[in-house]
Amino acid sequence: MYYIPVDTPSDGTGHPGAPRGAQSPAFLLAQVGALAAAGFAERLGALGLQPQHAGVLRLIAASPGVNQLTLGQTLGIFPSRLVTLIDQLEQRGTIERRRNPEDRRNSALYLTAEGRETLAAIGRVAIEHQNAFLAALSGEERERLAGLLQRLAAAHGLALGVHPGFRTL
Repeated sequence: MYYIPVDTPSDGTGHPGAPRGAQSPAFLLAQVGALAAAGFAERLGALGLQPQHAGVLRLIAASPGVNQLTLGQTLGIFPSRLVTLIDQLEQRGTIERRRNPEDRRNSALYLTAEGRETLAAIGRVAIEHQNAFLAALSGEERERLAGLLQRLAAAHGLALGVHPGFRTL
């Protein structure tokens, strides 16, 4: 039998409350983050995409001509997993590999017209998701939350715009 320690509610009723630690900021961040990620993945699924596809497309759009080695280092992803993602996106017609004229051993990655349209659709999905997910917060609260989360991300050395989940792929 497992024992889950619980806190007693402050109302003094003696009824069990939430498990200990349920109100800790770190736990709440993990809980809310997991929910946000799952919701975004579900919305992307309607486009036939996964979150990692969206991340790769965003970074290629931000650095047209980036090579796979640099992209992989930025994402912190295993090279074999990145090749699979690049192959999937190339098969969809959203990116293309071009020989790098400065180093013919490396390919440069670019979005295609289809890739730019797909990225625009991802942007619309992201805005819809954000608005639905943060509906309980006012505009001022959203800005305050974003500022606090940016401080935490910087303090922990997270790369701006790169989801740490890539490291586990």
